[in-house]
Amino acid sequence: MILAFSFFTSGIFNSPLYTDVILYAYFISLLILFAFGAHGFVMVYYYMKQRGQHSPQLPLTETPVVTVQLPLYNELYVINRLIDAVCAMEYPKDKLEIQVLDDSTDETIDVCAKAVAQYQKLGYDIKHIQRTDRTGFKAGALKCGLECARGEFIAIFDADFVPNRDFLAKTIPYFFTDQKIGVVQTRWSHLNGDYSLLTRAQAFALDAHHVVEQNVRCKAGFFINFNGTGGVWRKAAILDAGNWQSDTLTEDLDLSYRAQLRGWKFHYLCDVTSPAELPAEVNALKTQQFRWTKGAIETARKMLPEVWKSDLPLRVKIHSTSHLTSNIVFPFIILAGILNVPLIFIKQHGGHEAYFTMMSIFVIAFIGSFMFYLISQKSIYPDWRRRIMLFPLFMAGSMGFAVNNTRAVFEGIFKRKSEFVRTPKYAIKVKGDSWKANKYTVKKKFDWVVVIEIILAVYCLFGVISSLYYLEIAALPFQLLYFTGFTTVSWLSVRHALEARKIRH
Repeated sequence: MILAFSFFTSGIFNSPLYTDVILYAYFISLLILFAFGAHGFVMVYYYMKQRGQHSPQLPLTETPVVTVQLPLYNELYVINRLIDAVCAMEYPKDKLEIQVLDDSTDETIDVCAKAVAQYQKLGYDIKHIQRTDRTGFKAGALKCGLECARGEFIAIFDADFVPNRDFLAKTIPYFFTDQKIGVVQTRWSHLNGDYSLLTRAQAFALDAHHVVEQNVRCKAGFFINFNGTGGVWRKAAILDAGNWQSDTLTEDLDLSYRAQLRGWKFHYLCDVTSPAELPAEVNALKTQQFRWTKGAIETARKMLPEVWKSDLPLRVKIHSTSHLTSNIVFPFIILAGILNVPLIFIKQHGGHEAYFTMMSIFVIAFIGSFMFYLISQKSIYPDWRRRIMLFPLFMAGSMGFAVNNTRAVFEGIFKRKSEFVRTPKYAIKVKGDSWKANKYTVKKKFDWVVVIEIILAVYCLFGVISSLYYLEIAALPFQLLYFTGFTTVSWLSVRHALEARKIRH
């Protein structure tokens, strides 16, 4: 088969036009991937420069009124867990208001009503706020609750979180160190990080974002984003920045940029954690990744013109551009994966030795990425040596998710509107727990994304075999990563969808 393909393509690869198109396209794709991959070196540099700088733990000397908002939509399995955790917070009852912002359409409504009534009898200021429609989705719910919130500060927790008892005691004091601090954000930790390889890979990626990226951005004076949950806003900052808006799928990122452009500061607490549940089913994770990817592109289209028109320092503008547009790499991940195969045959025809020698420099970007993730694991886990072994799996997963996320990128670029699709919650913590009987499991049918993932998996397998046949050992690791990524993601997508359908029937 390989010889037949080589013979069939010999005419193409002997044509300078076709060969040049492939070589130039591959160079451009790697150049873009290298540019964003070099971001790892930048983060590592700033992290090492600021190493040892920790936020001091401040005592809670003032207890202002705080409103805790719990936006939710059909969260039957986790809402009691969340309400119990919030009501257990160590904070004066008369200074704590809890808003259950319930947009649900199922029995979650009754569960919420019962829990709220129980805590009201115990003297808690807790309200069950329901809307007649989901206008604005999460942003709309937060905005609705803000209209009647009595707190000077607004803490927000999504339904998959279980805040610690001392959360407010560890975050509120920082607002009194500077009246311009608009947000105090905590690091996410993971309730089910060791549940499966899927959750371990997610924890691996999120740890790097929270331990390195968020930490560095805060300390280096770059723009940082509120992560949508596990943090506290100064109410005045939300209102001054134009309130919650629903014209992007990442209302948290959007408001973060608008607030910082208005001069509000963000403080990040890496040593204070907010535990959360990770998606244990791949189609749920795809839903989440799609929303985050598309929302970031939408925010980039909306906010980057404002960033560049501002009087911010050039380094902040450049970093903000990289921050908001980083998801643009996904189409180029796919392009590089597709072009990897014909490059094997182009190399066999000879005549481009200088080109392939020059291209080897792009491997440096992988070193930067490895160091970036190594530091995050080493900073918080005693067994970091075992955990860093997840790096190849994470890289393969990033490639495997490229089709799903590329779709999100193009929808964001071309302004295609879509519904805010919530990430299903399964109340999973330990290995014995199962998501399969959960009524919120997705998906009932396969879409074209899975079909493309399967096709690419087969295509990349051909690339692996071709690399072995021609002894292109340098190309083999990348071919294997692509093959593993597309195979694993497509296989899990089909398997989990079939299991969900079987349970329903």
